[in-house]
Amino acid sequence: MNEQIKEEIAALARKFYPEVKAVREHLHANPELSFEEFETHNFVCAELDRLNIPYQANFGGTGVVAWIQGSHASGTPFIALRADLDALPIEEKNQVDYRSQNPGVMHACGHDVHTSVLLGTAKILKSLEAKLTHPVLLVFQPGEEKAPGGASILIREGLFEKWKVAKMFGLHVHPEMDAGRVGFKSGLYMASCDEIHVQIEGKGGHAAMPHLCTDVVQAGSELVRDLPLLLHRKCDPKVPMVLSFGYFEARGSTNVLPDCAHIKGTFRTMDEKWREDALNWMKSYSLSLSEATGTKVELTVVKGYPYLENNPEVTEELRSKAQFQLGDEQVEELTIRMTAEDFSFYTHHVPCSFFRLGVRNEKRGIIHGVHHSQFDIDPTALLVGMQVMSQTAFD
Repeated sequence: MNEQIKEEIAALARKFYPEVKAVREHLHANPELSFEEFETHNFVCAELDRLNIPYQANFGGTGVVAWIQGSHASGTPFIALRADLDALPIEEKNQVDYRSQNPGVMHACGHDVHTSVLLGTAKILKSLEAKLTHPVLLVFQPGEEKAPGGASILIREGLFEKWKVAKMFGLHVHPEMDAGRVGFKSGLYMASCDEIHVQIEGKGGHAAMPHLCTDVVQAGSELVRDLPLLLHRKCDPKVPMVLSFGYFEARGSTNVLPDCAHIKGTFRTMDEKWREDALNWMKSYSLSLSEATGTKVELTVVKGYPYLENNPEVTEELRSKAQFQLGDEQVEELTIRMTAEDFSFYTHHVPCSFFRLGVRNEKRGIIHGVHHSQFDIDPTALLVGMQVMSQTAFD
């Protein structure tokens, strides 16, 4: 790899850092929910206009797709870089100058970081346009946090038909990792995710006379207790799997058995065949439970994102570039995780790698995880994100 390009990328990242830090703080102060990123969309477009980078606005709703062609002929496959735009319905508790100005909405998952890093990367690559090894596609995607996932919408709208993509990269903040570091995992990395909704109907009545009732609380308790255990007995032990229930509502009282219960959970795995089999088996179990308890059990599945698999060749290429840009000691090996990401949709269409950007700084009290009301980052992570993302465009 080219030592001069490495130094130019690092120098430009330092040069643009104050601007990118200000962009991140602006985005953090003005978060918008999934598929409602109207002002964020306009802000990204204005920044691209300022850089004289062509783009298509309102792609898939509030998405923006931009391109830096360099000296490459039209039709040359792109290196695609992706950032997500949306925030979460969380009330921010940080007391910082750039805290959220939208009550009940917060960039608690770091998408403000992802977007500002990609805009900073755009600045660097535009400055080095004549030297690009590959043309670059900049994908600013809406709605990562909400089904069906903005990635699936962009794909359905023809992202990969309109622009030929050779490989695609994305990053995500990682508050468990110190700022200045990045992490990679080849192969299976993140799980699929499906929502499980259960409604149980029965006959309520006096709790002192359960023989005259059909107890939905008892039926629901059996489901919450037994279904995960039974599912694990049916699953190949080598296949990662999680079934968790986080919501159980049955509005009775000390002496009242209710006539309806609602249960919600999440099912995650890393095998599409087992995913389908398990979801079908859960529905069969609900029918058996209904017969055994005399209740009416309706189990509904809301299909979510598929599993995320990092292409080994592309991931090792990216790891090598990160080591070249940052040094071996700043690069970590990640383990699989059962969280989900809609970047996974891209991984089932083109060779991809999704990596982690360390943002932690214990001395400054930056220790909270994503989706926490006090999540924040060490802003020097922006430098690292720009360096690694920019290096992808050069061999």
